[in-house]
Amino acid sequence: MYPSKETEKWVPPPWNDKDPVAHKKVSSLTINFGPQHPAAHGVLRLVMELSGETVKKCDPHVGLLHRGTEKLIEYKTYLQALPYFDRLDYVSMMCNEQAYSLAVEKLLNIRPPLRAQWIRVLFAEITRLLNHIMAVTTHALDIGAMTPFFWMFEEREKMFEFYERVSGARMHAAYIRPGGVHQDLPLGLMDDIYEFVKNFSMRIDEVEEMLTNNRIWKNRTVDIGVITAEEALNYGFSGVMLRGSGIHWDLRKTQPYDVYDQVEFDVPIGSRGDCYDRYLCRVEEMRQSLRIILQCLNKMPEGEIKVDDAKISPPKRAEMKTSMESLIHHFKLYTEGYQVPPGATYTAIEAPKGEFGVYLVSDGSSRPYRCKIKAPGFAHLAGLDRMSQGHMLADVVAIIGMFLLGAGGSRSYQGAPSLFQGADHALTPLSLPQARKTSSLGKWIGEVAALAGPAVPVSCCVRCSG
Repeated sequence: MYPSKETEKWVPPPWNDKDPVAHKKVSSLTINFGPQHPAAHGVLRLVMELSGETVKKCDPHVGLLHRGTEKLIEYKTYLQALPYFDRLDYVSMMCNEQAYSLAVEKLLNIRPPLRAQWIRVLFAEITRLLNHIMAVTTHALDIGAMTPFFWMFEEREKMFEFYERVSGARMHAAYIRPGGVHQDLPLGLMDDIYEFVKNFSMRIDEVEEMLTNNRIWKNRTVDIGVITAEEALNYGFSGVMLRGSGIHWDLRKTQPYDVYDQVEFDVPIGSRGDCYDRYLCRVEEMRQSLRIILQCLNKMPEGEIKVDDAKISPPKRAEMKTSMESLIHHFKLYTEGYQVPPGATYTAIEAPKGEFGVYLVSDGSSRPYRCKIKAPGFAHLAGLDRMSQGHMLADVVAIIGMFLLGAGGSRSYQGAPSLFQGADHALTPLSLPQARKTSSLGKWIGEVAALAGPAVPVSCCVRCSG
């Protein structure tokens, strides 16, 4: 009954201590999250160290979908390498093609016709809608909201029909090619896209009505996975992961490519850098993509859709049926390819997940000497340990859902994430020894962030509208 010498040394916990003593003495537990977990969105494996249900450490394991894409590209012609990019981030297909095509065009010192550039921007924004629908609705599905998934995937199918009508394929289109696009828009497609855009904004309103001010949704996303602006820069984040932390950086604005300098749109940014801000940024980016699509439809010029160079552009199919020379020309281009002058370029675009970069080295032959792919999700995955520490196990699902990691791009290759941003260093003739020494070309994001202008939050943001 009386205190012993041992019990006299015990110090009672503070009256406001949340964790009982029994919880504090629980030894840490190491578990595997994936690679067959439904919330992993692919073959992602996380080795997590837990204290109770609190995450102490999160170690991502990549390479489970490694297919040697970069090495395979070295044995293909520049045209044969294109379909590999569709399969890297397989929910941002045409954006990947656009990055590769721009890199080859810089080395060739060519510029596609104006109509081809407008078609590229049109389908790049349709691809952005495809990606953001997948990001927002599967994130909601992981947390427990099932209805937005079914609402928006019905709209997503309509956009896949646009893909199919223009390229013949629902997903892996191989439509945007060096020198332009594969074929012109079929009759009636622009009218159907216009009708779709008019109705799609109402679907976004319905999803926002269900999620944005939902108490459960905000409990699961507000102050979850917080990353500061400085940490986001240090990790090499880009896209929504960077803008959600308050940094005004979008390659479509700071380093415009194709005809992005001729369209008007706003860049939404967050303030806290949590999952909720990233969700708001994605929803507003969908609205801005609709603005860009409408401008593309209104400003679409007449003209050719391929560069007027017979050494690069294959002949038309109608000519192949009547001309033996056109048939031979087509056969030679698709088997032997075209020679690209020696040089190196790092070309980056603003893909839906962030900066997708292609570092391409040519030695003067018809095959790339080296092709290094910088996928945005790889750098984001590096910050998962920092973002998940101190959160509950269920919150890790919410953090991963806002990444929307593409297994083909983010977890397929084994290399360090490049923190360089896309600078235009094309058309620099390099000898092969020089090319071997050339690393990823570019500038630090901090040196050129001033190009974007002042960071003004978009008024739709619930948190920033004040």
